[in-house]
Amino acid sequence: LPAPQMLSLLVLALPVLGSLVHAAPAPGRALERAGIVGGQEAPGSRWPWQVSLRSNGQFWEHICGGSLIHPQWVLTAAHCVGPEVQDPADIRVQLREQHLYYRDRLLPVSRVIPHPDYYTPPAGADIALLELEDPVNISGQVHTITLPRASETFPPGTRCWVTGWGDVEDGVHLPPPFPLKQVRVPIVENHICDARYHTGLATGDNVHIVRDDMLCAGNSRKDSCQGDSGGPLACRVKGTWLQAGVVSWGDGCAQPNRPGIYTRVTHYVDWIRRYVPREP
Repeated sequence: LPAPQMLSLLVLALPVLGSLVHAAPAPGRALERAGIVGGQEAPGSRWPWQVSLRSNGQFWEHICGGSLIHPQWVLTAAHCVGPEVQDPADIRVQLREQHLYYRDRLLPVSRVIPHPDYYTPPAGADIALLELEDPVNISGQVHTITLPRASETFPPGTRCWVTGWGDVEDGVHLPPPFPLKQVRVPIVENHICDARYHTGLATGDNVHIVRDDMLCAGNSRKDSCQGDSGGPLACRVKGTWLQAGVVSWGDGCAQPNRPGIYTRVTHYVDWIRRYVPREP
């Protein structure tokens, strides 16, 4: 389609596809996915890189997930902090905790760096970095997840884990005490995922909904949902946990023919390395 028609179709596709992204009740109106569908509470010893992003509204409210990729850097989704860059003073990071708000020790942020190409989640480049004011102490309870090499592949059918706090299905909030949840989801090949997203659409058959910088995972029983945005899709490869994706967007949660869509981390490793040094 000509460029103007493609742009028009993308705008029209948002209400047609349903709730592709979800407005977070926080300054900056971050668009987020939330909660875990079809999963269970995560054991306290797992996912030590998981963080909660907090926004300064009526209180330091959870708006998104994130992952610790360096003692002083957090990886998250750009829609959690942009497209207009939020003031670092309005964001805090909570390191791995089992229940939201239970024993918060919120860490201040010195820099917020959304990808410069980010506009909306379905348009891609939905990735951002947060630099903490001070490095954190690495321990058994809190440590980093490894970034994949740019050449790393995650074949279709690979079962990875997505984690977070939030809705347990569309419109159903995670009840107190807000435990961290986990679910194992299969990787879905991009062309298949794109074809599934076209199922039921009257128009737009020639427009790619799933882009090269995205990765799909999940099914109609297991998915991420509102509140998980920015959190990690973690895959164990040869004994090492690698972050394959960043929770980005989707049409509802765990809907037929609508896998969850993640930012493909391998696509942005070089950009991340412009800011984040390798650990010693």
